[in-house]
Amino acid sequence: MKEDQKRCDLKYREREFDPSQGASTILKKFLRFFPRGKALDLASGEGRNALFLAEHGFDVEAVDISKTALSRAEKSGLSRGVRIKTVAADLDALVIPKDEYDLILDFYFLDRRLISKIKRGLKKDGMVVFETYTTDQRDRAAGGPSKTKYLLKPNELLRLFRGFHILFYREGIFREGGKRRAIASLIAKKQVKGER
Repeated sequence: MKEDQKRCDLKYREREFDPSQGASTILKKFLRFFPRGKALDLASGEGRNALFLAEHGFDVEAVDISKTALSRAEKSGLSRGVRIKTVAADLDALVIPKDEYDLILDFYFLDRRLISKIKRGLKKDGMVVFETYTTDQRDRAAGGPSKTKYLLKPNELLRLFRGFHILFYREGIFREGGKRRAIASLIAKKQVKGER
């Protein structure tokens, strides 16, 4: 964890903090459908999505490996009049308590071992918002990971959340953050076995 943390902290220290950076498009567009309550933002970075949820009445926990990013998120929250709980943790080792959250976000962090933890951590009828790069991103000059293990295969995100009620799904090349990116986005609701 120490090496990953140092690398991520350095990345955030080397780039200028932009407190005006807005929340994800999908989060803003579907906000009214999310169950209010306790939210978990995984790999939250400087907290753009966590702060957006806090401004809309959610009790938000932001988790990231970078203490620098989390410190920026906390300061930005104070200047905006909201508080978020921040947790510096390696997501590989993160324990998500069972049936704890109404909403869990995962934007641009893919570790397939985390999926079962997300599912377990959601309350009944809790929702997950997941968005990250697909393998088509390798051929684009818009950034993103280069290793295949960090990229979703076609329809993989749908398969990873089999058993959930899929409320929204898209996969393709979309304009996000001012750039065209190959991504998959999903919003899904946890259901108890036997429900339809």
